[in-house]
Amino acid sequence: MDLRHLRHFVAVAEELHFSRAALRLGIGQPPLSQSIRSLETDLGVRLFERTRRRVALTAAGHTLLTEARAILAHTERAVTLTRRAARGEVGELRVGFTAAAPFQPVVPRLIDAYRRAAPDVHLTLVEMPSKPQLAALAENRLDIGFIREPLNPPGEALCFRPILREPLLAVLRADHPLAALDPVPLTALAGEPFVFYPAEYGTATHEQVMALCAGAGFRPAVAQEAREAFTIIGLIAAGLGVSILPANLRQVAVADVVYRRLDTPAAHTTLMLAHRRGDRSPLVRAFTALAGEVAGIG
Repeated sequence: MDLRHLRHFVAVAEELHFSRAALRLGIGQPPLSQSIRSLETDLGVRLFERTRRRVALTAAGHTLLTEARAILAHTERAVTLTRRAARGEVGELRVGFTAAAPFQPVVPRLIDAYRRAAPDVHLTLVEMPSKPQLAALAENRLDIGFIREPLNPPGEALCFRPILREPLLAVLRADHPLAALDPVPLTALAGEPFVFYPAEYGTATHEQVMALCAGAGFRPAVAQEAREAFTIIGLIAAGLGVSILPANLRQVAVADVVYRRLDTPAAHTTLMLAHRRGDRSPLVRAFTALAGEVAGIG
């Protein structure tokens, strides 16, 4: 069944006048009459009772009018949705983020801007450490990731865009002797018990801090492991040790805990936006384009 014939039929059925229907459609009356006859031939039924004075729908015509309107509306919706999908305005976007990422104002600002720009996109947010995010991106389980810069990027499969660079700080109990220093010598932490992430948890911060300390000639003596930064900070308040964490976690206000600069310019970390290299998804393209506007990502 030709959609063009259905559009012609609906126009005639609503106008009940071939001349007015032809004018509405912007075609001549003879082609319109031929279109209706072709539709009736295809269906094997009469759709209109026609006399010199009036045009009326048959019972079959009434039935077809209801269905034709639904078919044309559904077709128009399909066209609209298809075009919006091509522009990245509908669908699902899966975004990973580290537990500390929302403490950077740019991250919630970008998420909010994207939700406003694409309200019909289902945004699935998944919290996970950086290294598992890299695996999820490579395996197409995530589309976008907010991660800490990996020491050893996984080949050329992924693309990384820096969002911001921030210091790594010494995290100490307020009554710790080193809390009086600013900056704290990195080497002064060599003999301290550390509260830190487990190696197998997959945080890029673990890799970065271990590399930073190795460069200073020591390996942190981890006395207590914890998977969440908030837990690490709480255990430092309880006197279980010290740590080195990204500066944005200063926003976690825990009594008796202080944050101090380290004495080396190498003590920094970079929050990155990651996605598959060459990803042609309109959703990913739209998100990264917006990130360029909101966060100044190149």
